[in-house]
Amino acid sequence: MDDRRRTRPAAHELARYEALFATRTRGMKSSAMREMMALTERPDVISLAGGLPDTSTFAPELYAKLMAQVAANSTARALQYGPTEGMAATVGCIVDVMAAEGTQVDPSEVIVTTGGQQVIDLVCKALIDPDDVIVAEAPTYPGAVPTFGAYQAQVVQIEIDEDGMPIDELEATLDRLQSEGRRPKFIYTIPNFQNPGGVTMSLARRRRLVQVARERELLVLEDNPYGLLRYEGDPLPTLYSLDAKNGSQPSGGSDLVVYLGTFSKILSPGLRLGWAVAPRPVLEKLNLGKQGSDLCSSPVTQMFVAAYFAETGSESEPAQPAWVEYVERLRLLYRRRRDVMLQALEEHFGGRASWTRPQGGLFIWATLDGNVDTTDLLARSEGVAFVPGRAAYMDGRRGSSSMRLNFAGVPDDDIREGIRRIGEIMGGDTGLLGSLMGTQSAQSAETRSPAAATPTAPPDDGTPLADVLELPRREGAEPAHKARRRRDR
Repeated sequence: MDDRRRTRPAAHELARYEALFATRTRGMKSSAMREMMALTERPDVISLAGGLPDTSTFAPELYAKLMAQVAANSTARALQYGPTEGMAATVGCIVDVMAAEGTQVDPSEVIVTTGGQQVIDLVCKALIDPDDVIVAEAPTYPGAVPTFGAYQAQVVQIEIDEDGMPIDELEATLDRLQSEGRRPKFIYTIPNFQNPGGVTMSLARRRRLVQVARERELLVLEDNPYGLLRYEGDPLPTLYSLDAKNGSQPSGGSDLVVYLGTFSKILSPGLRLGWAVAPRPVLEKLNLGKQGSDLCSSPVTQMFVAAYFAETGSESEPAQPAWVEYVERLRLLYRRRRDVMLQALEEHFGGRASWTRPQGGLFIWATLDGNVDTTDLLARSEGVAFVPGRAAYMDGRRGSSSMRLNFAGVPDDDIREGIRRIGEIMGGDTGLLGSLMGTQSAQSAETRSPAAATPTAPPDDGTPLADVLELPRREGAEPAHKARRRRDR
């Protein structure tokens, strides 16, 4: 590749164009994951950074068969423009996926998108004017951070705990915003195996969140890429399905929840196919926004998905659809890799870090003790990559001691070696409090700052922010380590 394409513009070169740039570009920042993707091309680097599933698990013979089938039966249609809302066969596949999650949807309320990331962009395009408020979790999906910034939103982040977003803190935040004359355009949440925190929102909180949204007539953007990747525990209903039970839509759909799904984690991110299910007035605006962005998502990959979903598997009796069997294989594989990473963290981070134990998904969120800055740690790392915690905060100042680790995209031995390398770079014992599943520090509980729910950046005084990882239970809840001991008995 020409080296000039890799070089960032110098200051004097930028000055030439400064007057031409739109004001919103001043708030744009590069996605942390996109910056990391270059590292995955280097064979000497173990990448625990990106949100990568293991696409090597998809059989090359089946890929060739399905593409040949598309070519033989539908070449002209696959190479032509498609409808903006998506092809009917692909929408049918989406309905099947959501039914597997216990959520019934009307196909007419679905729009196929170019990956789940486009849903976030289209929702912001439809709803956000400069300085509008979005309420999101803290930490939040690092890929949403640059999108929210590009639309000049004011993002209020609420610290998660072991059961996801605390709804009492959400209500207090909404009350404060109301007193300031500010009304959020939507609440953004990842209720299942949160990215990057790894936690899952409890059923009680899901119900209360939907109730709060209905009482205050607020939209909720439910980002659910990992719902089918559960490794333990019982599935929980989607926010969309909870709201649909109380909604007034003739279709039986949700009035206030916009659901975001994707094929990226259960099939392949290279397909670049996601979807949104939304109330029809919102759906119309998403459709208009998509027309202006890319006209339609790729018919080639839409037809590939439709062909795959028509395949019958061969590993169960009676036979299940091939995609269902594939997701089950992914669950077994990723569960093992999660356990491998948890064991490696205990071995190499024990006594120096705390971390979450996700019930599903792709990520573990770890925090280091003391004043260790994971951005600096990454710069010093040799042959291993991870996402520094700052990337999950809009202000870029919190989360400095934390990191997101992906266990799904690399083999067991690479997980062990990657964690060993990070532990080696960390150096000696920094005296952290132990893992999340162990005894929590009283000091951490005392220093938890209520200001974390405000959009204003906290003082940059070097104070460790391990409370992001400690994730204390709400008052009256059973401590995690006691629950674990009870289960183990």
